Amino acid sequence: MNRNHRNHLLKIIVVGDDEVGKHCIFTKFRQSFREIPLEHDPTVFDNISKLIEVDGIIYHISLSYTVNHKDYNELRILSYPNTNVFLLCYAIDNRRSFENVKSKWIPELKLHCSDTPIVLVGTKKDTRNKKVPDTNYISYAEGLEISRGMSAFIECSVKTGENLREVFQEAVRVALNKPKVTSFHCSVL
Repeated sequence: MNRNHRNHLLKIIVVGDDEVGKHCIFTKFRQSFREIPLEHDPTVFDNISKLIEVDGIIYHISLSYTVNHKDYNELRILSYPNTNVFLLCYAIDNRRSFENVKSKWIPELKLHCSDTPIVLVGTKKDTRNKKVPDTNYISYAEGLEISRGMSAFIECSVKTGENLREVFQEAVRVALNKPKVTSFHCSVL
């Protein structure tokens, strides 16, 4: 085996409101960051396992994402145990998804996995340049402010590919650098 290969599985779960780009991030990762179709069929839960290189070392990543639907809240939460890092997504062109980071997602993740690090991901970065009338875009400063207390913050665009690899690289770094805990604090009630 290559000495730069870590045979350690890192579990990453992508969470956030519907239509923030979770499926596109997942699909782009699955297809090794190649082009993806613009349409998709929503699923309740999807998972893929791949090897990726970060800082010259290859890691085994298990990536999952879940839908944000009230009928599936309990099912989504069942996927949380043993997660190494969450990618908490909001869309830069969707103020409600940003507000739900504070009102829904952080409380849910802290309740069920209080010691699991969170990387805040602002998706659809390319939309900020379009200046669509009546769209209240979330600024970088707003994203940075809400990310205080989280492990990292990054904006990306699946459409242009900007910072997409960096999202996963940062997630791996965060997962590896999290403080060691003596007990397991990820619970499902």
